[in-house]
Order: sequence, then C-alpha cells, then structure tokens
Amino acid sequence: MAGLSEEENPGEGVRVRLREALRAALKSRDMVAASALRSVLSAIGNAEAVDTSVAAAAGVAPVPVGGNQFFAGAVTGLGAGEVARQALSAADVDRIVADEVSEREHAARTYEERGHLDRAERLRAEARAITSALARPRLPDQPC
Repeated sequence: MAGLSEEENPGEGVRVRLREALRAALKSRDMVAASALRSVLSAIGNAEAVDTSVAAAAGVAPVPVGGNQFFAGAVTGLGAGEVARQALSAADVDRIVADEVSEREHAARTYEERGHLDRAERLRAEARAITSALARPRLPDQPC
C-alpha cells in the first residue's frame, strides 16, 4: 500500500523487492520471471481484498441489484463503494510467497511425472525467479 511505512505495513519490503525484480525482468524481456512475479504480486493484492460481509459490517451499502438509471449495480455518492484494504503482516506476505513457490514446485513434479518436461521446467524457472527476487542483497536504505 503506497505511502505507508514499513512499521505501518510490514509486508511492504517484500512487495518492493518483487516490484523491482518485475521491472528488471520486463527490462530484460524475461517473460517467465515477469509472469511469475506478477502472479505473486497479484496473490498478495488478492489477500488484501476485503470480504464483502466485512464491507457490509463497516457500513458500506451493498451494491444494489438494479443499480441506478445509468449503470447496473452502481452505488452512488463519493466513496460509497470503497473500503480500506486489509493490512497483511510480514508473516502473511511471506506465507503467500512461500505458497506460490510451493504450488509451482508441486505442479512441476506432477508435470514431470506425466512426461511434460517443458512445462515442469517453466514452473521451476518461475519458482527460481520468485525466490531469487527475494534473495537479492538489498541496499542499507531499503526496507526488509
């Protein structure tokens, strides 16, 4: 989440390093790494999404079935449909990243067992891209 310090958003350091690795992968045209890094960043973003039942409890009106005269399912009023995203702890972000790597490694083993070596190697390359993005040495002024 932009603008929050590491104390306010402990998982931000991981996201920053993943975004930097994504930028480098795109620059070097490494589409396998870019795809994997985008996927992990999306998984983190999805985990921050607020459950609609939580939004209702926070006082945000549910999206009306009929919408208004211009847009189906629209809510009216400035910020009427906005709810703050969930803040993830550093442990939550680490777990999400570890799960993404683990899923790729498991799927690679399955593909390999079934004789799809090219697909298995791509998934292993994705897992390596994710782990190497986080293993990169960081500068002293960078967050963890």
